Amino acid sequence: MIHKIVSKKKLNHDTYKIEIKAAHVAERFRAGQFVIIRIHDKGERIPLTVSSTDSKKGTITLIFQVVGKTTFELSTLNAGDSILNCVGPLGNPTEIKLFGRVICIGGGTGIACIYPIVKALVEAGNKVISILGARTDRMLILESEIKEISSKTYISTDDGSKGHHGFVTDVLKIILKENHTAKTINRILVIGPPQMMKAAAEVTRPYQIKTIASLNTIMIDGTGMCGCCRTYVNGEMKLACIDGPEFDAHKVDFDSVISRLSMFRQKEVLAYKDFKKRMRLK
Repeated sequence: MIHKIVSKKKLNHDTYKIEIKAAHVAERFRAGQFVIIRIHDKGERIPLTVSSTDSKKGTITLIFQVVGKTTFELSTLNAGDSILNCVGPLGNPTEIKLFGRVICIGGGTGIACIYPIVKALVEAGNKVISILGARTDRMLILESEIKEISSKTYISTDDGSKGHHGFVTDVLKIILKENHTAKTINRILVIGPPQMMKAAAEVTRPYQIKTIASLNTIMIDGTGMCGCCRTYVNGEMKLACIDGPEFDAHKVDFDSVISRLSMFRQKEVLAYKDFKKRMRLK
């Protein structure tokens, strides 16, 4: 099935938002799930975040950062172009119910993942504190959208260009220490780079607050057949695509996740450079 690109917007120098026709996903998508797309019949399959859906229009909005050959190729497409495949929704949805007070943490493009979760939690009656982090203020995404629905929003940038000068985990520590706030927090969700999620889990561990992390592991088919997304949770092997993508952050072997994500980095860089070179020669 061909999926037409309805609109495209550049959010910052390497992050894009595209809206595509995918009624089968729009009708069934729930917060926490994802899709796997393939641009053409010779392209690779990559998992992407669904930041929002429009069931009336039959469209979904995807936000992605250019990190390799396929995301770069996707960034060259425009409204009116099409992608070949969009499989989903995949993965298990986030557990959404009335918890009380919830902290949602998004780092980098993880903010796009956390947005539909924040929205669903608020709609369920929760009071949501959002912490958004990026390297610089220019790389922050969906800030106004999340501020609009959160009871409180904190910003953190690595270079101090906006909000707290430092990491989202610094802000999390401050919040949990303030006036015994930790006792009133019922759940924490964190999505972003694995190093960030690992650090957040260590911050919340002493407080024994249930902390959920969404794993962005290497993935190919998204249906449990290839085994590429395997990870270890509480000593047991799990597949992020069918057992996750969300797991108890206090039980995830983040060192294994980080190690597996770097396995093909050199080859990915070479493929990216080769593709850009061929694009320039056309």
